[in-house]
Amino acid sequence: MSRQNNEVSELIDVENAFYIGNYQTCINECNKISKPSLEKDVYMYRSYIAQNKYRVVLDEIKSSDETPLLALRYLAEYLSNATRKEAVVSIFDEKFQGDINAVDVIWIIAGAIVYINEESYETAMKILAGNFNLECMSLHLHCLLKMYRVDLAKQVFATMQEKDDDATLTQLSQAWLNIQIGGEKLQDAYFIFQDLCDKFSPTLLLLNGQAVCYIGQQKYDDAEQVLRECLNRDPNNYDTLINLLALSQQKDKNSSQFNRYLSQILDDHKNSSLANAYNKRQSEFDRLVLQFGPSNTKPVDEIVA
Repeated sequence: MSRQNNEVSELIDVENAFYIGNYQTCINECNKISKPSLEKDVYMYRSYIAQNKYRVVLDEIKSSDETPLLALRYLAEYLSNATRKEAVVSIFDEKFQGDINAVDVIWIIAGAIVYINEESYETAMKILAGNFNLECMSLHLHCLLKMYRVDLAKQVFATMQEKDDDATLTQLSQAWLNIQIGGEKLQDAYFIFQDLCDKFSPTLLLLNGQAVCYIGQQKYDDAEQVLRECLNRDPNNYDTLINLLALSQQKDKNSSQFNRYLSQILDDHKNSSLANAYNKRQSEFDRLVLQFGPSNTKPVDEIVA
């Protein structure tokens, strides 16, 4: 095999490790590649971001960086510092003001991730539409699923199949699409996750995917077994805790486990979408209580008719 083919093969290993959620392996594989490569650096820094190791990215990618890696610095800033969110969104807004076709795909992917976290799915799709990079199409499909537009998501997935039917990202996208469709497609999604586990390794991302399939099929004991395995690997993993929260609503008769998982999410994942939504609704509830609550706060037995 030629040296060039070796480099391509190494990058494929890096790419696959990243997409299945095997982030430490992705970093290790990147460190084995001695030749400088922007694509390699992108996967390495994105893996650090996925592990919440934002300081590594912020220390190594300077604000004066003139390569597309700067987009990853802004992504790390957005995810690590709540006070910087608005400023980072504005930076991406400005970046996409001109001809989107002239913008590097790394900026587009990072910007789309920020917009998705903002739940600005239509804005994300504006910069993703028409881009035939496989990850851009996968993010586009993700936005459509978030908006419950399965019909349009199927069209995007068909384009992904035409580009590379065997790609790991295409397989994962098919599994996510099948989960949204539900019914018999849940079993198809489960088998995709299992095939990827067998081909690579059972990561938290793949195992949580299987757990979601089990919950959708009302196989709650099987889902719990998989999620317990996930907890043993990482007791603070956000996706695992979210799925345990959903499972506890379906399986448990008391609310103690539900409250426990919710407290852990609110404590360990303060900037997550669920924590933000919960805190927003809690504040709204408290406001309504003050607005419409009883004006007389005395106990009933102290009130004289």
